[in-house]
Formats: sequence, C-alpha cells, structure tokens
Amino acid sequence: MSSKEARSYRAQAIVLSHIEYGEADRILKLFTLEKGKISAIAKGVRKIRSRKAGHLEPFTHVNLFLAKGRNLDIITQAEMVDSFAGLRDNLERLAYASYVMEVLDRFTYEEGQNIGIFRLLANTLSRLETQSNPETVVHYFELRLLDLLGFRPQLFECIDCGKQIIEEDQFFSPLVGGILCPKCGLARAEAWRVEKDVLRYFRHFQRSNWGRLENVVIPEEIETRLGELITRYLTYLLERKLNSPTFLREVRGKYGEKGSQL
Repeated sequence: MSSKEARSYRAQAIVLSHIEYGEADRILKLFTLEKGKISAIAKGVRKIRSRKAGHLEPFTHVNLFLAKGRNLDIITQAEMVDSFAGLRDNLERLAYASYVMEVLDRFTYEEGQNIGIFRLLANTLSRLETQSNPETVVHYFELRLLDLLGFRPQLFECIDCGKQIIEEDQFFSPLVGGILCPKCGLARAEAWRVEKDVLRYFRHFQRSNWGRLENVVIPEEIETRLGELITRYLTYLLERKLNSPTFLREVRGKYGEKGSQL
C-alpha cells in the first residue's frame, strides 16, 4: 500500500448529526459501511460556495472521500447517494427519523465495522420515507437493533422458571431481559406488567422478517403501550433518558397520523 493510499480512504456513510465548529467548519457524526461509527470534520462546509454543504445534512446517505487527520479525519469530497427528501417534507416522519438516529447513536460506539447495523439504518430511513405505517418501521428497527447488539429479549418462555408463555397478561423484567409468567413476575419488584395483546405484537416483531411486517398496522391503543414498553426498555439499557420520544409524542399529538407537510 502506498503512503498516499494510507493517508486517504473512501467510505459510504449516513450522516447522524453535526455540530458547528469554528467559523465555517462542521464536525459530523457518521455511520459508515466500512468503519462503523466515526467522527469527521468538513472544512469550509458552511461557506456559501461550498460544494459539500447540501450533501452532508443529517439523514443523508453519501459517498465520501476522507483524508487522515491528526485528531479527526477530514472530508475532502462528498457525493449524494440518497437525500431521503420525503423525510424532510413531513414533520412526523422527520420526528421518527430523529428518534432512529438518537437510538442508534446512543447504542453504538466508534469500535469498527458493523455491516448489519449500516444496512438496517439505510433500510429504515428508506422505509420511513415511503411506508404509510412508520410505527411498524420503527419497531422493526428497534427489535433488529437489539438483536444486532446482543440485547435480544426472551419473549417466549418465562425467563425465571422456563415455562412456556401462554396467552394472558404477563410481566417484563428489564433486569434479566425478558418475559416472566404472572407468578414469577409478582416476585420481582422491577418487573413491568405487559398486556397479552401488547406481547403478541412484541413477539410478532421479534420473530418476523420485514416481508411479513411491512403491511402491519398496529391498533392505536396497542401501539401506544408497545411503544412505551420498548422505549422504557431501551432507556433502562442506556441508563439515561432519550430526548426524541418527547418530540415525537408532541408531533403525533398535534398532527395525528397524517403528519405535517413542511
């Protein structure tokens, strides 16, 4: 490998977020196909004549050329793959995308390549842009991400006694990561009660591929409780509160299922 090749590289990336730096630069947090999550700097990107500016907004899928830097790698070229423009035209879809980005960012570190997570993120943004059931898209993302990160919850047998879960209200323990039968659940102070209809959808999302789920529309009442359960579990694992669910609830409460056209 030549010294020139060692100092620069190409990467396919999705922009998670950015912060302003100096007078004209931005530091971007990226999830890349080749290196997993990384941070990089885009110099001069805030200048009016910058050719990279429109390619490096959050939620964009881009091909990048980067040069190795002392502290941060430097983005020297950027070419748009997909802007996911449909997300920016609808406030509800944008809120869901923001939630997806926050969850992914909080659960991942700059620790190397993870092709599965990159593909899950890209597919999720594409589905959020086009699908009429964004709640289904997001719950599929949440359960697949837990699988990929090694946090797959046990939903089919009681995690304490091992008995098969039958169709009745159960309990969920975030501490041990799974469902408890009523007897075992009552013995655990940290366990949360889970209604049988909520558990039915929870299990369906865990064991099904996207092809079996893409047309699923969750009844509103069940969706509310399922969303609360999953978010509560994610918050427990992270040991800190997520910010985007509050914004998402406000948007959904104000605009309902149709969202707001921007």
